[in-house]
Amino acid sequence: MADLTRWEPMREAMTLRDAVNRLFEESFVRPFGAWPQTAGNGGAVALAVDMYETGDDVVVKASLPGVNLEDVDITVTGNVLEIRGESKQETTDTKGDYHYHERRYGSFQRSLTLPVDIQSDQVEATFENGVLTLKMPKAEQAKARQIKIQPKRTSDNS
Repeated sequence: MADLTRWEPMREAMTLRDAVNRLFEESFVRPFGAWPQTAGNGGAVALAVDMYETGDDVVVKASLPGVNLEDVDITVTGNVLEIRGESKQETTDTKGDYHYHERRYGSFQRSLTLPVDIQSDQVEATFENGVLTLKMPKAEQAKARQIKIQPKRTSDNS
């Protein structure tokens, strides 16, 4: 016999508050999905990043369009990478009428737990075309090692 579950339509309904919050988040806060807001960081915007591993390195790329390098702070503490900074608003022309004003200004931050231990004294940071790239060499104990299999010797019973 099949189990039947009673359908309760109110359980699946979104509250009015949730609907309004979602409307504002999707329409006004992030018009193109850029620089998502995160809770618990004092109003700072979370930074969009890519992180991947190669054989010897952990690489992190972060989009920082329009940010001066002097306004970015990068720290590694244990296995946590933190990127903080501020995007400052340029002087705007008050003579014209704005049709769009979507570029964000203010502080941003991102903390990432690194997948392996790294050599923090050998991290290389480069900045090109608005993209910050961090190349972090893996610690020796974190690198993959090839294990050779030794054939088992058979004993002679002659």
